[in-house]
Amino acid sequence: MKQIVKKLLFGLIVILALLPTMIQAQQRTVIHVERARIQRYDIQAGKDIEKLIGNVILRQDSTWFYCDSAYLNDKTRNFDAFGKVHIKVSDTLNIFSDMLKYNGETRVAELFDNVKMIDDSTILETNYLIYNRFTRLAKYPDNGIITSGQNILKSKRGYYRTDLKEFYFAKDVELINPDYTTYTDTMVYNTVSEISYFFGPTIIRGKENTIYCEYGWYDTGRDHAHLSQKTSMRTNEQLIESDKLFYDRNIGFGDAAGNVVITDTTNKMIIKGEVGKIWEDEGRSYVTDQAYVISYDKTDSLFMHADTLFLFFNADRKAERMLAYYGVRFYRKSLQGKCDSLAYHMADSTMRLYKDPVLWSDENQLTADSMYVVTRNDQLDSLVMHNSAFIVSRDTIKGFNQIKGKNMVGYFEDNELDRIFVDGNAQTIYWVREEDKNLIGINLAKSSTMLIKLEESEIKGITYYSGPSEVMYPEEELPPGESKLRGFQWLDKLRPLDKMDIFKRPVLDESTKTDEELPSKKK
Repeated sequence: MKQIVKKLLFGLIVILALLPTMIQAQQRTVIHVERARIQRYDIQAGKDIEKLIGNVILRQDSTWFYCDSAYLNDKTRNFDAFGKVHIKVSDTLNIFSDMLKYNGETRVAELFDNVKMIDDSTILETNYLIYNRFTRLAKYPDNGIITSGQNILKSKRGYYRTDLKEFYFAKDVELINPDYTTYTDTMVYNTVSEISYFFGPTIIRGKENTIYCEYGWYDTGRDHAHLSQKTSMRTNEQLIESDKLFYDRNIGFGDAAGNVVITDTTNKMIIKGEVGKIWEDEGRSYVTDQAYVISYDKTDSLFMHADTLFLFFNADRKAERMLAYYGVRFYRKSLQGKCDSLAYHMADSTMRLYKDPVLWSDENQLTADSMYVVTRNDQLDSLVMHNSAFIVSRDTIKGFNQIKGKNMVGYFEDNELDRIFVDGNAQTIYWVREEDKNLIGINLAKSSTMLIKLEESEIKGITYYSGPSEVMYPEEELPPGESKLRGFQWLDKLRPLDKMDIFKRPVLDESTKTDEELPSKKK
């Protein structure tokens, strides 16, 4: 339906262009023979046919006709001209061809072979041209080439309004510029403003990118494009799609709006939002307003949301890092998380979380001042937790298993935490159970450093490396306040449970927490 409307719109423009700008009936049709070396009647050609030979000059009103020879009908005031035909319409508009058929009544000129129309600095070349002096409309039905400044335009069919300095192109249209080439089926081009208007599927292919749209206009003088309807801009590595796109080729700046999608095939990443901007020369772009990114994988894709997502490129225009700012939340089957800001580096597949970061891996909740997560071959490899590192998991029946230390390094096997190295002020609390889940006791341990082995998210063994102290309490003998380490928080209400949860902003309400969820008051 949209394509039909566009075609009707373009057709209306052409129809309006065909409207006469002068009243034909009131125009005089006298054609004056200003000069001819030989002037005689040719009985064989017709009793009213006057044959003119040698440097022939004819005139009608203010228009002059030049040729080598002509046949003039004294009765109809029509004439045919041959050889070096030149129509001087005005000081700036001239038409040349090998042959001319001219109707003095309708003011319509048909020009054949090697036709060239020159209007100021604009040149139209074709092999057949019809020019109407009343409507000031020139049209070519079969292939034309226009040169206007740095632009060369080609089309199967076309019209030119000499009074408006405007071309109307149809079928197989090309606009060739030193920096890009435009391909479309319908276009309007103004030679004064140097603006081209598109009314259908259009491709603009440049040195650095290829742009597609189905409606819009391009200022070829300023190198600005305003495009809409299924717009896209493709580079070697990225594809940007949106409802609308403004593009400044001079500085490599693009401003996209509405259903913005950036696809990075090299890094298997899709970024979406409602507003997007790209600075090609500076190697950066961003997406905001409902922004989220999908890092796709066959088995475990990552979905992440933030207020704003930045993507940075290297000199080869390949994405090298992504930054997410404010309210970051992400979900994948094997790992979920939240933080204030995040950085992802493509070179080493490292994700860095800053300011109140929280990770959830299976049954484990991980917190620290900052965290690094490393992936290898689309699998979780390791994580580093800096300052105030804390891991919590709910016991199978009640209570919480806890690991605390200054710094921690964790290692994954098959996307599950396998072992954790705790460095500095290491502390643990875990509920020791038999295989039948009967509670043996609650173990409290301290050491400078320790290595913790996990199986199915449960602590299966601890190795102490220096200055260890360990005590096991029966549940009923556990001293008050010893069930939680200082800094304990249970943040399960903040955990994204599926890919749609990343858009939620849950808030912990102190009044709704159970006693066991409240942070420890132990000093």
